[in-house]
Amino acid sequence: MKLHRRYFLIGGAAVVGAGVFSVWWGDKAALSRAKQLTTGPGQSSFAGWLKIANDDTITVYSPHIDFGQGSHTALAQMLADELDADWSRIRVEQAPADYAFGNTALAKLFVPSLAGQPAMKHLPDQVFSLLARNVPLQVTGGSSAIRATGQYGMRVVGAAARLALIDAAADRMGVPKSELVASDSRITHAKTGKVLRYGELAEAAARQDLVSEPQLKTRDRYTFIGKPIDRFDIPAKVNGTAQYGIDFALPQMRVATVIAAPVRGGTLQSVDHAPAMAVKGVEKVIALDNAVVVVASGYWPALKGARALAPKFGDGGHGGLSSASIYAAQGQLIAAGKPDNHYTTGDAAKVLSAPGAKAIRAEYRVPFLHQAAMEPFAMTGYHADGRLEVWGGTQDPIQTRNLLAQFSGLPVDKVTFHPMIMGGGFGRRFPPYTQIIEQIARVAMQVDHPVKIIWSREEDVKQGAYRPQSLGQLQAALDADGRIAAWQTDYAQFADAESETVFPYTVPATARRHYKYISNQVDAYWRSVNSTQHGFYNESFMDELAHHAGQDPYQFRRAHLPAGGRHLAVLDAVAKRSNWGAPLPAGTGRGIALVESFGTICAHVIEAGLKPDGTPQVHKVWAVIDCGTTVNPKNAEAQVQGGVLMGLSTALGEAITITNGAVDQNSFPDYPILKLADAPLVDVHFIESDAPIGGLGEPGLPPAAPALANALFMATGKRIRTLPIARQLA
Repeated sequence: MKLHRRYFLIGGAAVVGAGVFSVWWGDKAALSRAKQLTTGPGQSSFAGWLKIANDDTITVYSPHIDFGQGSHTALAQMLADELDADWSRIRVEQAPADYAFGNTALAKLFVPSLAGQPAMKHLPDQVFSLLARNVPLQVTGGSSAIRATGQYGMRVVGAAARLALIDAAADRMGVPKSELVASDSRITHAKTGKVLRYGELAEAAARQDLVSEPQLKTRDRYTFIGKPIDRFDIPAKVNGTAQYGIDFALPQMRVATVIAAPVRGGTLQSVDHAPAMAVKGVEKVIALDNAVVVVASGYWPALKGARALAPKFGDGGHGGLSSASIYAAQGQLIAAGKPDNHYTTGDAAKVLSAPGAKAIRAEYRVPFLHQAAMEPFAMTGYHADGRLEVWGGTQDPIQTRNLLAQFSGLPVDKVTFHPMIMGGGFGRRFPPYTQIIEQIARVAMQVDHPVKIIWSREEDVKQGAYRPQSLGQLQAALDADGRIAAWQTDYAQFADAESETVFPYTVPATARRHYKYISNQVDAYWRSVNSTQHGFYNESFMDELAHHAGQDPYQFRRAHLPAGGRHLAVLDAVAKRSNWGAPLPAGTGRGIALVESFGTICAHVIEAGLKPDGTPQVHKVWAVIDCGTTVNPKNAEAQVQGGVLMGLSTALGEAITITNGAVDQNSFPDYPILKLADAPLVDVHFIESDAPIGGLGEPGLPPAAPALANALFMATGKRIRTLPIARQLA
């Protein structure tokens, strides 16, 4: 997921003209509120993210939501390492959905680049804190938990708290703090043998102002960072005690489900409530602007009642839209030659049009993609005594709370949102695209009991917020030595992808031109965002150019990467691990791809062929990653493997298609997810480097599709330029 500039404009306006005192006071007030929300007797708070109890229990408050990525454990590792804590005393809790927990670390990572002012990274921490609270910013996405919150938040708080505890121990013992050593949640004075527990010192240490820029440990001093520590969340998920939004229940709770306009942009014109009300257990039918909600004693009567209805919806003028017409319109936009944005190095147009130049051209197409999370939308709301409480999972709890207030008409301080773990997200649960937030707010205000809305799987698929359907036209010219002399990418989709698309190759002249296309569908965040389609475009085209040049695809890429760089190291490592160039059985091909995203470089080699029925079969995947520092190798490997398999799933069979303005797919039978039987062995290797920590939740995905397409070309001689592959090779 990527964070766009618009989400920072409101927060930025709050900072403009703010005096030093007002910034300082706002930060102090936020810390005070954080302490009020999370601490009780015998507990001391440090910067809101850390709590130490008198019994030595250490609680880390994570601003990131758990939807399977394992960041809670990794964040705790980073803080505990700098704190020199006893790991057995560490606990992790979800931070409340409150302005006091606006994520300052995310502001440090994203604000300078989004504002176009790199110097902003040197602003005082209090300013970033104010920005994080005013945006507000409590996002889980953008592969940001470790590279932002962990690096700029948890490590800093842990190190600063350790220094404060040492200061408190020095005062208590009456010795120089230079003679004290912190280890395993204890401060020891070696000369006298005196030992004080963190729990004994926490209250005095918490009264101190924490150092804003403490010196962090170097790699050789890590205790927990880099260790494959078991995740906190796994036991409850295995034994069934973990509670998701769809599990949550309250006494006297009603259950509701939704039927929305099949054509996005359409509105409800009429509906006869009687057929639903005739179903036993149905209590109420609520008409919204673009949907009908049926409230009942349980999910089955609610669903049965909803299916008994025959609501009439308009099509909002989009009834003639189809997947084919979208591709046609995108092609026409590019042909018109009027891009919304244009990025260049050198003069690619001049090189491509020079006399004697032989331009190589290819057009690539990728469809809308659904996030296909295992848990459909489910939220519970209860309006009573002028207050609204809501339970559920989203990827930004503070913004969710704000939207609940907006849609319910209540003041924000009368709304409480309880963030819960999620059965997947991948960008689908980012609040602007999470329609159930508005639905639960409006429905809860009209029901006299707690009410849980559960979307059906069919509604989840048909009413998605998708990765955009995109068309890319690429062209390049080779020089006499078979090197790329110029490269041009023209692409049509909703969003400009330049800020997150890394082109790692050395080419004298390049041009990237974006043509904005808007359909009736919601183009939203999707795992690794624009790196998926542009990774497919770039790495497929690199392969085509290599073959035009008569060169090995791996060696061709090597020739266009700087010597001694991280990209080359990753590419060489994956080629070596996969035994690139070794003979393969007949009908089997090997493909390679290299993509950088979210500060992490990832390369795949895939071996694949065809099944007897002509459909693709992936035999094995090798993945090599340089994310700087791997905090938890076991979890990092799982993240990359999950990304690879999701990338293969979308490349092979997933597609959201449009007919007459509406989504064709209903559920998993016609939106096929990769099955366990078809999942290949994924070999993952990490290169530890001194580069800044990069993300891991998303970078493993983008190289999968091009590496597979390139492998299938080697196996069959047929180029794949349109996804999904499905039965194109049969």
